[in-house]
Amino acid sequence: MSLKFGVVGTGAIGADHIRRITNTLSGGEVVAVTDINQEVAAKVVKEYQINATVHPDDKSLIADPNVEVVLVASPGFVHEQTVIAALEAGKYVFCEKPLATTAEGCKRIADAEMKAGKKLVQVGFMRRYDRGYMKLKEAIDNNFIGDPLMIHCAHRNPTVADDYSTDMAIHDTLIHEIDVIHWLVNEEYKSVQITFPKKTKSALSHLKDPQVVVMETTGGVVITAEIFVNCRYGYDIQCEIVGTDGIIKLPENASINFRKNATLGTNILMDWKDRFIEAYDIELQDFIDAIKKTGAPTGPTSWDGYVAAITADAAVRAQESGKKEIINLERKPKFYQ
Repeated sequence: MSLKFGVVGTGAIGADHIRRITNTLSGGEVVAVTDINQEVAAKVVKEYQINATVHPDDKSLIADPNVEVVLVASPGFVHEQTVIAALEAGKYVFCEKPLATTAEGCKRIADAEMKAGKKLVQVGFMRRYDRGYMKLKEAIDNNFIGDPLMIHCAHRNPTVADDYSTDMAIHDTLIHEIDVIHWLVNEEYKSVQITFPKKTKSALSHLKDPQVVVMETTGGVVITAEIFVNCRYGYDIQCEIVGTDGIIKLPENASINFRKNATLGTNILMDWKDRFIEAYDIELQDFIDAIKKTGAPTGPTSWDGYVAAITADAAVRAQESGKKEIINLERKPKFYQ
């Protein structure tokens, strides 16, 4: 039997998940959709030729008895209300990041899930499912380089939209590094500080770009993260982990080396969707398989969403203060251990 999905939000990522569930993955079926733009929702249903009800809003979709899983791909500021409503209805949730736009919102979701008495939520931190990051995790867990001491990473985009703001570099961009590094080293963050190098001429006047973030874990690992969202040359994700016995580095995206026009080179991707398309497939297939096999998702939890949000909130404070900001996490509930 297929797991029946209701998709809230049929924009770019929502439509791509509908395509993925319908044409690429196994064990899932989209039976309901909704979007603030009903015409867009109806168009997606027609494009992918799915037998899905177009609901007027998320409440109607969640109430649909045919829906077993609510996939949340709407704008971040409405995630909290949708996820909590789905939890109260006892339905599974796959929520694209952010789980909520504030740490308090994430905590309310975690509380609602614990009240339900069962793990129902997975957050869409897809980098944990990227084959390169999985190899880094395997190496760390097997003590291949000894204890991690430092991590150097970069998140570079060729360009961003005109409405992209300085704080979005944290909540929309660095949030992926925040989660995946937390997963890699399995240590909590304790502080964050941000500096702004010389501004690129490619950034609009309202945006500070690039930024350099320094985070420290409770175990003493220091992370330096460069965010450069107008680098122009391509979409480039880097991660190097320095340990007591060696260094490991995130593999480059597979690409041919070429010799042409007196140049030795390698093509660089320009679109983030191309870089992580396989990770999105693996992530959602794992979600489906885990629910079918164990009755609960096994990927990033509501608590992981809370950790990422409270760390991001501290980073935004660090942008404003220019000082080292302390990250104060609540004790992890036994429910999530």
